This record gives sequence, structure tokens and C-alpha cells, in this order.
Amino acid sequence: MSESAENGHTRRRFFAGALRNASLALLGAGSGAAVVKRRRLLREGKCINQGICSQCEVFGECGLPRALSVRRAMKRSHDDA
Repeated sequence: MSESAENGHTRRRFFAGALRNASLALLGAGSGAAVVKRRRLLREGKCINQGICSQCEVFGECGLPRALSVRRAMKRSHDDA
């Protein structure tokens, strides 16, 4: 193989690796930002599940008025049954 063809192949591998690493870094940064935002919303007392309480993973500990109301309604319907 000639030297210029070998350099082209090496350069191509370098750029492919750089793009792959940049993509992974962006994916990691985006995921980290989503986790930080979710924790901030929870700390501020804002709903993280668009008001759908029954499917929310923090429903049991949630102190927002909507979650409290849903829990009261669920308790009442359970007591009536």
C-alpha cells in the first residue's frame, strides 16, 4: 500500500473515532442534564410526570397538592369498597 493511501486510511479512522467519541460525550452530557433537571424539579416541588400521578415513580413520597388529592381519593375509594 502506498504511503498516501495509508495516511488517508489513518486520517479516516481518526475522524471516525473523533466523531464517535464526540457523539458519546454529547449523549452523556444530555443524559446528565436530564437527571440534573429532574432532581431540580423534585427539589423545587414541581411535577416531573406531567400530572399523571398513578404512574409516577415518586408518587408515594410526593407532597404536591395533586398527588395528595389522588392519594386521598384512592384511599376513599378503597375504604368504600
